Amino acid sequence: MANILALIIFFISFSLSYGYDPLDPSGNITITWDFISDNGATVDVKVSIYNLQLFRHVEAPGWRVGWAWKGDEVIWAMWGAEAMEQGNCSKFKGQDKPHCCLKHPLIIDLPPNAPYNHRFFNCCRGGLLSSLTQDITKSAASFQMNYNKPTLDATTASFTMPENFTLGVPGYTCSAPFQVPPTKFTADGHRWQQVLDTWNVTCMYSQYRASPAPKCCVSLSAFYNSTIVPCPVCSCNCKGLPGAHCIDSSSSVLQLPQEESLEVVRCSRHMCPIRIHWHVKQSYKEYWRVKITITNLNLVKNYSQWNIVVLHPNLRSVTQVFSFNYKALPIYGNINDTGMFWGLEYYNDMLLSGKDGNVQTEMLLHKDTEEFTFREGWTFPRKVSFNGEECVMPSPDNYPSLPNNAHLLTFSSSLLTALYFLLYIIFF
Repeated sequence: MANILALIIFFISFSLSYGYDPLDPSGNITITWDFISDNGATVDVKVSIYNLQLFRHVEAPGWRVGWAWKGDEVIWAMWGAEAMEQGNCSKFKGQDKPHCCLKHPLIIDLPPNAPYNHRFFNCCRGGLLSSLTQDITKSAASFQMNYNKPTLDATTASFTMPENFTLGVPGYTCSAPFQVPPTKFTADGHRWQQVLDTWNVTCMYSQYRASPAPKCCVSLSAFYNSTIVPCPVCSCNCKGLPGAHCIDSSSSVLQLPQEESLEVVRCSRHMCPIRIHWHVKQSYKEYWRVKITITNLNLVKNYSQWNIVVLHPNLRSVTQVFSFNYKALPIYGNINDTGMFWGLEYYNDMLLSGKDGNVQTEMLLHKDTEEFTFREGWTFPRKVSFNGEECVMPSPDNYPSLPNNAHLLTFSSSLLTALYFLLYIIFF
């Protein structure tokens, strides 16, 4: 038993610290560095950022890719992105100065209204990257730059890769660059060409590195039980502790602190910015209905392109989902017990803060005799995440359960029906 417990603790710590997510085992963000042309003293490079995660996206303020040059490289020109700082370029005489002379440049995406002559393919979204499931066409970004070779390599045909890459998004750690087969491309679908050299950098996400405290929790209720199971106490923080910034519902929004980095939530027993409520609403002969409500208790942040991922054995029998998008995520072969929900574009894809900060949906699930039962809490999810952050679930011991006299009530109802039928025969 002790060995099993140690193994469970090991896998949990591995998942949190090293970025492995069992619901998205192959998910990562890959930075691809393509050497396009060697101009002698300078090099043209295309840098692409691919979000290869099923449900985790990059939201505002977006990605900020950084690296460290190994020599005295400087960036002369850039399209589709820009360096946040130019740095000290005083050693270059004349009017034409390099775009960036920093040893550690930090590159950001251009805004959507960037001038046409500064644009590049897959640029200009303010650093936002969609997940693969929500919009694969917006899950990548690219920019091109021209920089000089370091002094030692100026006369050689070899290329020197930078090191110490960073993504600039909390929770991500990037690997050292490694060489891969050159990227191939085609202009007409017939003739294929390839770049001179290609290197990849893999950036993995860790929820623990992003924040040591959870960001969401789950509450539960059902039509057959009057008890509402709330989020566990202190799920994300405890009121009154250092770092727990909250405002009571009766307080004015004008009391919000001015620091943008501070996370301020509505005061609650769980102190989570996001609360997800799962309510078993009705039971029909062949179907059962569930209502999901997502509430934003963060007073200083709106959540764009939000999503939730639910692990539930009966999701293979989803019949209809109202007012949300839904897609099954068959992570392991034919095991279809995981699904992803997200908002409809221009309708509820933005989860606002404030009094109206909630979105909700209902769904119908077919009663699978092998998976469905109201007993032992099987109508409730096993795992829920919001924007890729795993939420704190109530203890299974506290799940709403069927009343002890449920079977007696069913028997009494049947007996009463039979009695009415007999009385009808006797008197009519």
